[in-house]
Amino acid sequence: WSIYEREAGYHVEEFLEKHKSDMDIVLIFSGLFSAVSTTFIVSLQSGLSPDQTETTNALIKLLIHTIDNSAFAGQPLDLPQWTGPGATEIWIQCLMYASLSTSLIAALGAVLGKQWLGHFIRCGRGPIDVRGRLRQQKMDGLQTWYFSAVLEALPLLIQVSLLLFGIALGASIWTQQPTIATPVVLTMALGALFYGSIVVSCVVSPTCPF
Repeated sequence: WSIYEREAGYHVEEFLEKHKSDMDIVLIFSGLFSAVSTTFIVSLQSGLSPDQTETTNALIKLLIHTIDNSAFAGQPLDLPQWTGPGATEIWIQCLMYASLSTSLIAALGAVLGKQWLGHFIRCGRGPIDVRGRLRQQKMDGLQTWYFSAVLEALPLLIQVSLLLFGIALGASIWTQQPTIATPVVLTMALGALFYGSIVVSCVVSPTCPF
């Protein structure tokens, strides 16, 4: 049991170091990214409601015209009719909220992951054989329930969140000014191509370091 305790300790230390580092990265990045995406969502909220400035201007024109019938002659004085946000605006908002939700889920998973790792390292007190059996039971449970695969999927959620945000950002800028959106779209396309090439390289070559 002494030999097992020593060898298992090396394995557990390496396991904890790897996953704790990954969880810290996910927590920090998801927190920063959620703040950025929330800022963009707030800035786009105006597209989901009527423009109050247009309504105010129309009411002022009506008031002035009531006082002076000659004012704004020949100009329509009807209140602007709002028919709701366009389909493009709705899809952009959906992608933005999906990106934010995915990032928050990744943050939640990272918090839970750190708690699970803390529970795993605690083997209680008692004879060395009792602690050894408990540790081995926990390690078997990690394999049975694909614990490592679950934690390794959290960075993938961040990548999906980035992809959704990039598509929404490019579409939003494109609807306003295609010229400005062109470098944004090209940059995201190059990033997606680079990511895809890395994935293909990992699948094709087992010695690929990426």
